[in-house]
Amino acid sequence: MMGFAVLLAAGCEKALQLPEDPGNKLVEILRAHHRDFRPVLEDPQRYRLQILYTQIDRDSSQIPHFTQYGLFLDDPRYFYPASSVKLPAAMLALEKLNKLNLENVNKFTSLRIDSVAPGQSTVWADSTAADGLPSIGHYIRKILVVSDNDAFNRLYEFLGQAYLREALLVKGYQDSWIIRRLESGMGPEANRITNAFTFYGGENLFYDQPAATNPATFAIDMPDVRQGKGVMRNGELIGEPIDFSHSNYISVRDLQDYVRAIFFPESFPEERRFDLTEEDRLFLIRYMGCRPRESGIAAYADTSEYYDSYVKFFLYGDTRRPMPDNVRIFSKSGQAYGYLIDNAYIVDWDSGVEFLLTAVLQVNDNQIYNDNHYEYREIGIPFMARLGQHLYDYEKSRPRAVQPDLSQWNVFE
Repeated sequence: MMGFAVLLAAGCEKALQLPEDPGNKLVEILRAHHRDFRPVLEDPQRYRLQILYTQIDRDSSQIPHFTQYGLFLDDPRYFYPASSVKLPAAMLALEKLNKLNLENVNKFTSLRIDSVAPGQSTVWADSTAADGLPSIGHYIRKILVVSDNDAFNRLYEFLGQAYLREALLVKGYQDSWIIRRLESGMGPEANRITNAFTFYGGENLFYDQPAATNPATFAIDMPDVRQGKGVMRNGELIGEPIDFSHSNYISVRDLQDYVRAIFFPESFPEERRFDLTEEDRLFLIRYMGCRPRESGIAAYADTSEYYDSYVKFFLYGDTRRPMPDNVRIFSKSGQAYGYLIDNAYIVDWDSGVEFLLTAVLQVNDNQIYNDNHYEYREIGIPFMARLGQHLYDYEKSRPRAVQPDLSQWNVFE
């Protein structure tokens, strides 16, 4: 309470709504730099704020040890995870290919997608691919580099709604529901049905995967799954809350665990790990961290549109200046309905900095959904950038008994 009194005396500002949590380094840093985090910290419930910050310390054998600091995670309420759901979908798609264990079928195998139900579409080509043909690997590249929604939808269709839920649940991700496509306009019933896939090379057919229908009906039941005062549909304002019960959801803790499972799989028990080859892991790591201009995809070479921090909010999200070569943000973010989510492993080769950071907040002042009137630039992205920057600055000054060897993540040359 003493901290509140000092802040109020300094200029009649509203009190910060931060818990008295001695030893919580995240809270200490936010309080110390409170002016950079207003107005969010004055009313964090309104902004639906959640943060998970994880320090990493290595022992003499370079084995990492994790210390977590959370904020507003103990009373989880629904938030829309937007494109952050794409990372576990990419991991599961690679795992599924490995489990199929079929000759000539891998992430680079060309494929065709057939439509079997209303609203679905057929895919024979991909103009952004070097050979003009779609593949699971190229969809993952597009997801991680520019957050392509169609690419995610194709992975969703390859995996299927039931497979997505069950494969994550068996690994212990109970708070992960990936049950719909993105920006497709499809309802709950249509999202239960997924397309047929054919993997081929030239005239040779390697694998046919039939269309699938989830026999169960999935719905999310948790506090705050209905939100807001109204929603825009087809240009008309509907004066009722938006219902997210048939949308996607992943908790903040699950989101961060997906990143950790890629970089530090040995920190999980075997049953929680993904069946990824070392080449798969390095593939994910490269495209989680590369700038669009480094991706090798010609369509993303225009740095005026695809700047270095494109779809990355921490540290540099509020600027378009080039990112320094010594800092890498391996991440998968999300942005929709006023929600901003970022989920990252941040490293600095020069300073020996490494930490995990996951955060979500919503900037939707009028509480109308789908009207494209959100305070991303005014409040949301600056908050995310400053959060990343202050934690990074602290990490640079934080003493470490053992300097981490981060060379294994430098996969960009």
